[in-house]
Amino acid sequence: MCKTGNPNVSKKPLPQWLLGMTFASVFTIAYLLIPPYLLSATVAMIMRYPSTKSSILYASPMLISIITSPRSSILTLRLLRPMLDYFDLEAIHLDEKNTRSQMANGKSYLFAAQPHGVLSFVGMCAAVDKPEDTLILPTAAASAVLRTPLLKNLMGIFNLVDASSSSLKRIFKRRGSVLIYIGGIAELFKSSRREERLYLANRKGFIKLALREGVDVVPVYLFGNTSVLSVLKNGMLASLSRRLQASLTVFWGKWYLPIPRDEKLLKVIGKPIGLPHIPEPTQEDIDKWHAVYCDEVKKIFETYKEKVPMYKHKKLYID
Repeated sequence: MCKTGNPNVSKKPLPQWLLGMTFASVFTIAYLLIPPYLLSATVAMIMRYPSTKSSILYASPMLISIITSPRSSILTLRLLRPMLDYFDLEAIHLDEKNTRSQMANGKSYLFAAQPHGVLSFVGMCAAVDKPEDTLILPTAAASAVLRTPLLKNLMGIFNLVDASSSSLKRIFKRRGSVLIYIGGIAELFKSSRREERLYLANRKGFIKLALREGVDVVPVYLFGNTSVLSVLKNGMLASLSRRLQASLTVFWGKWYLPIPRDEKLLKVIGKPIGLPHIPEPTQEDIDKWHAVYCDEVKKIFETYKEKVPMYKHKKLYID
């Protein structure tokens, strides 16, 4: 078992703490402002308001983003290191030596992460902490995120790939591995500081894909994703968000502002659950291995929740 974290977490210089808060808040504020900006820029272009030149100038960030591709680099991620002085990040990998060795020898893994939260600050901070791993292990995201101007460039620094089945199959054929958020947008609306609810009971497609492709599944639990930000839960917004594959809601954090709370974050990477290769799995096969995955998720949650203050009294529910 390997543990990593910031040994100087109790000594946070105020300037670095403030800089970390600023960097973290860029993502939340951008998430709120990008959609209305894109809408207003599009309308301004169509209406040529207040003038053709002015509308083009106003829409130029959107236009530049449309023609550019998102890029991830170690340098970019290292520039975000002040975020680690804002959050208290710890990472635990239960089978790191073996998993890394197997990946180096060409074995593919599907790292199945939960919960999603409004924004995965645990995942982002883990990427900043070990940027080299981020370039090796891409994160699967909804195609809507990858197509949305500005948002694709902002979140693209974390090495995102399309979460579609065809995209994941291409990665596995190249003997690559990928991290995917199982609950997706639907899980966002289950975020709560009082209880932990995972959108997992009927999410079995990743198990079916892994069985077919001969890829083992590694459970990943992200403690803190559902507590650093609170979300307005609305049935209509949740339904619309699922259809558009984008979060359409209001959220808040520190001081009731779109600033994530500076709380303990814990990433626990479990052991591979040992999936076999079944080219044509039956529903019984899928249900069996889905249950194994769920049991491992529950085990990780109950074993490590005491390490995170906000989670000590939380109960886990699988919906």
